[in-house]
Amino acid sequence: MESREGYSGRILEKLNGIGAHVGDIIRVQRGAEVLEGTLIPKSHATDDEYLILKLKSGYNVGIKDGSEVSIQLLSHGVKPAFKKPPIPSRSGELPKVSVISTGGTIASRVDYRTGGVEPALDAEDLYSVFPELADIANIKTSVLFNVFSENITPQHWKRMAHAVADAVRDGAHGVVICHGTDTMGYTAAALSFILQNLPIPVLLVGSQRSSDRPSSDAASNMVGAVSTAIQAPFAEVVVVMHETISDEALSVHRGTKVRKCHTSSRDAFKSVNSSPIARFHVMEKRFELLNDDVRKRDGAAALTLEDTLDENVALLKFYPGMSPDILESLIDRGVHGVILEGTGLGHVSSSFYRPVERAAKEGLFVGMTSQCLWGRVNMHVYSTGRDLLRLGVTPLEDMLPETALIKLMWVLGRTRNLPEVRSMMTKNIAYEISGRRWQWEEEGRGRLQ
Repeated sequence: MESREGYSGRILEKLNGIGAHVGDIIRVQRGAEVLEGTLIPKSHATDDEYLILKLKSGYNVGIKDGSEVSIQLLSHGVKPAFKKPPIPSRSGELPKVSVISTGGTIASRVDYRTGGVEPALDAEDLYSVFPELADIANIKTSVLFNVFSENITPQHWKRMAHAVADAVRDGAHGVVICHGTDTMGYTAAALSFILQNLPIPVLLVGSQRSSDRPSSDAASNMVGAVSTAIQAPFAEVVVVMHETISDEALSVHRGTKVRKCHTSSRDAFKSVNSSPIARFHVMEKRFELLNDDVRKRDGAAALTLEDTLDENVALLKFYPGMSPDILESLIDRGVHGVILEGTGLGHVSSSFYRPVERAAKEGLFVGMTSQCLWGRVNMHVYSTGRDLLRLGVTPLEDMLPETALIKLMWVLGRTRNLPEVRSMMTKNIAYEISGRRWQWEEEGRGRLQ
C-alpha cells in the first residue's frame, strides 16, 4: 500500500495488524525501552527489518524488528509533507540584497521517504521560512542550481561568479550565496580570485543542521548573512557561520582563510592563520568590524570576472611510505601543476626528489603547503626542505592547501610560464597569505605567530 511506503515483510504485517499508516503516531516497545513518534516512509533499499520513526525532538530513528518488539497505534495522523508558508510582504525602500540558492543543508528539508536530508527549498522558500528577512532587506531571490556541495565543480564557481555580476548590475547592496558547508571553503576561495575589484560584499552562508530540526542554525545564519550584506563596510568574499555553538554571534571569515574544522558542530568554520574580519551579534542584530585591513565597499568599482581556470592540477597529500610513482603518474598524465601538502614546515620523502626535479624541468609548477593547520611553510630549516627548494619546489607561506590549489587553477588560467606562475603564486592577491605576525583569539587565548 502507498500509505505504508517502503515497508515489507514482518514489519508490514505488524503495521497491517494494528491498522497503522504512514503519518500515524505509534508506540514501539522493546523490553523496557519505549519510543513514540510519527511513522514515516523509508527507502525500499533499506533492510525490511527496520521501521522509521520521527521523534518529537525532530530527529529520525530506525528500530530493528524482533520477536520482543511490539507496536501500538496511538492516533491517526496525516502523511508528513512539506508545506510552504506564505511569503511575507516586502518593502521596496529597504536595501536590495540578492540571495542566490545553490543547495546544501540551509536549502534542504527532510525527505520523508528515506528520513534523509535532500535539497528541496528554493530561494523563495527560504525567504518565506525566514519572514524576519522582510524587515531587513528587499530580497531578490534566484535558484542557480540545487546540488549538495560535494557535487560542486569549477564550472559551478563560474556560474556563481556570473550570477554575482548580474546582481551587481541590478544594483544589489550585497550578495548572499546559500551553499552546502562541506566545500564552502573551496567556493569562497574560488570566488575570491574570480571576482576582481568587487564593489559590494559577497557572503557565503550555510547551516550544519537543516531548518526542520530544533537545533537548526539556518535561521540565525541567514538573518546574520543578509544583515551583514547591508551593514558591512567591506567588499570581499566571506563566509558567515556560527562563532560558537550558541546563537550569540556569527563570525565573518575571509574566503581564502577559512576551513570547515568539524563535521557537524555549529561552530565548524574557523579562520586559519588569520582572524575573522568581523562579527555579527545575533540578538542585537549588530555588525562589528574586527579588522580595519579590508577592501572597502565602493559602489563605483568596476567588477571584472577573471574566470578562466585551468582544472588540470592536483592536490597531493603526502603520507609516510607514499610512493613517488603517484607524482610520476600525474606528470605522465600531463598535469600542469601540483600542490604538495607536506609535513611540518614543508617536507616530503627524499624518494620524491626525482619526480619533483622532473616536474620542474618540464615546466610544471610544484608548490608546497603544510598539513599542519596553524603556522607557515619554512623550507630553509632542514636539509630536506633545502633540497626540495633546490629542485624547484615553491614554498607557499601559510596558504591553506585547498586555497593554494584553487589559486593555482586561477594563475595557470592566465599564464603557463613557470617564472610568472611562481611569481603570481607567491604574491598576495586576495589576502590568502598572512603577514609573518598575526594575532587571533580562540577560546579566549591569544596566539602570536
